[in-house]
Amino acid sequence: MLRWKLARRTGGGTWDTATAKKQRKDTKGPLVREMWRTPPGRGFITLAVMSAAFGFAMNAHNNLVTNYFNDVLHLSGPQFGYITAIREIGGFVLIFLTAMFYRVSLQRLTAGALVVLAAGYALFSLAGDFLSVIPWVLVTSFGMHTVLQTQTSLGMTLTTASRSGSVLGRIGAVQQGGTLLALVMIFLAFKFEWLSYRPTFIILGGVAFLAALAVIPFPHLHEGKLRKAAPKREPLVWSRFYHRYYGICMLDGARQQVFFSFGLWVLVNRFGLGVEEISLVMLAVTFTCIFTNPWLGRAVDRYGERRSLSMINVAYIVALAGYALSNSVILACFFYWIYAVIAPISYIGGSTYLRKICAPKDLSASLAMGLTIAHATAIAVPVLAGFILNYVGYQIPFLLACGIAVVAFFVTLKLDPSTQKCPARLAADAAADAASS
Repeated sequence: MLRWKLARRTGGGTWDTATAKKQRKDTKGPLVREMWRTPPGRGFITLAVMSAAFGFAMNAHNNLVTNYFNDVLHLSGPQFGYITAIREIGGFVLIFLTAMFYRVSLQRLTAGALVVLAAGYALFSLAGDFLSVIPWVLVTSFGMHTVLQTQTSLGMTLTTASRSGSVLGRIGAVQQGGTLLALVMIFLAFKFEWLSYRPTFIILGGVAFLAALAVIPFPHLHEGKLRKAAPKREPLVWSRFYHRYYGICMLDGARQQVFFSFGLWVLVNRFGLGVEEISLVMLAVTFTCIFTNPWLGRAVDRYGERRSLSMINVAYIVALAGYALSNSVILACFFYWIYAVIAPISYIGGSTYLRKICAPKDLSASLAMGLTIAHATAIAVPVLAGFILNYVGYQIPFLLACGIAVVAFFVTLKLDPSTQKCPARLAADAAADAASS
């Protein structure tokens, strides 16, 4: 159920599905109309539409790009690692981009990043080889990684810290809904040869542009309450109080990039799957995530970050080892599905942990710092893994990723938001308690 603290125009009150249904019965209006009348409801709708369009464009592109690199650009295995490292440069420099535009509201920054992403997707159609695709890989990287960070920041303004995981999970489910539509389109378009790679990239650019238009009306919110102006953000944050968050970001970045750099490549190169088969695999992942993302978000809120993230790292170990050791395409697809379905909980858990311990003004810049740290490892790991592929089988990088998950398991056991808040957050909580008493 959509149930979280939302501010009405008068600044107070609790919004939930039951309230909205009662109002709809009284006014004979649709639920969406009732949501639109409250600033947080309007924010959820605009962010949901943006996320669905963003998910459509981003994941349709991800679905196509491995086969595009393999079939059209004829990249080798090591080149896949190199191009992935280049793609992650956008995440690595994210903290500097965030610092550069810290005076721009999150809504406008998100819209601008989506316009950049749209241009990059459309210009992908001009690439003909490894060198000519690099500029568009960088452009899309800058846009995509900026949106990934600002989307989370906007989502967490809709509600309180105790319900952040639930809201992020629901936004993730909506994004997966857009992804599902995209994958169906890609499957049908390539199955029946309605489209080729290059016109499809142009279409995806248009969808990303629509996402930019959708997010512009998002209201200025803090803790689900309307503000007249955008909340103040710090341009750059590095704090010793957030070192555990930085640590889990570094480990997550290393593990994730092994899987997402070479996971689909293994299915394409080792098991010979084409665009249609890859689309079916991604459809299975996406359809499942529509239902599991909200549950995973609620699990973080209910059980806490320490228990949720430690258990999910155990699941990563099983999935990565299974993928590395599978000799059957069915088993490989199964373990790919497991990993991809549970992967969102790492970002949700890390983000909600940070929100509980950091000063409110530090949140956006600290999320950007976390992504930058994750992508520092994300640049190095694909290059190293690509180099390893010159000498050994693909199994070795995946087994190394298992080792990273083992280390992350022990790191997450030390998370305790209630005792790890920074002094500024303690002061903010004390001030809020004093104001409410």
